Amino acid sequence: MTTHSSAAGSGSTSRLRHAPWLVILLTSLAVAVFFPSQYVSGTLEALAQRDTGLAGTYAERPFAIQIAFYVHIASAGLALLVGGFQFSRGLRRRSRLAHRWVGRTYVASVLAGGLSGLVMAFFSSVAFTGLFGFGTLAVLWMWSTYHGYRSARDRDFASHQAWMIRSFALTYAAPTLRLWLIILTVVQLPLGLDEAQVALNAYAPVPFLCWLPNLVVAEYLIRRRGLPSLFRTPTEGRALLGVASPG
Repeated sequence: MTTHSSAAGSGSTSRLRHAPWLVILLTSLAVAVFFPSQYVSGTLEALAQRDTGLAGTYAERPFAIQIAFYVHIASAGLALLVGGFQFSRGLRRRSRLAHRWVGRTYVASVLAGGLSGLVMAFFSSVAFTGLFGFGTLAVLWMWSTYHGYRSARDRDFASHQAWMIRSFALTYAAPTLRLWLIILTVVQLPLGLDEAQVALNAYAPVPFLCWLPNLVVAEYLIRRRGLPSLFRTPTEGRALLGVASPG
């Protein structure tokens, strides 16, 4: 009886432990499929008239900027689609080759998505907040992914895991952006503002809000797993420098 109870408890604990990752994976897949699919049913001009997504922001931009927009939604969607699977221990155990190809696809998607996102940041509907918020996101996204790729090539797998957690936290800015928009819209409802003002107020902080909390959570997970952190405790700093602890 005790054995069965223990096994059942262990199974429940395991499911609870994996529940957050399952939520992240499912929301990533949902956004990866839904967001790009909005833009396949017509031109940006036609979609802007229907007030579809970001079509209105880019419908009258130069052709090159519209190309960057399409590249971004396709490549960022692909990064979201495959990104969560690179953390699958089962995939790594069963096929390291599959894990490598998932990783390579992810890295290529981030490179395309980051470069196109950096271009798009200059044309954001929230001006300087969008430029610096989304621009910083694009740079950090590519930078963290490069370090993840580089550390894997150097066979430093602890650093590789840490950098890829940071990278995917930035990839996950797409779902969290939409979550923050919902939250910031709902909290304004009692104020009686018109719809346009509510939308403007909700969107203004998200160029930073969609990714900064993600990085905080990522760094917490990295430290909890004992992986190399960007923020060292005083004890870790002394150990790194070879200085003895006081006392």
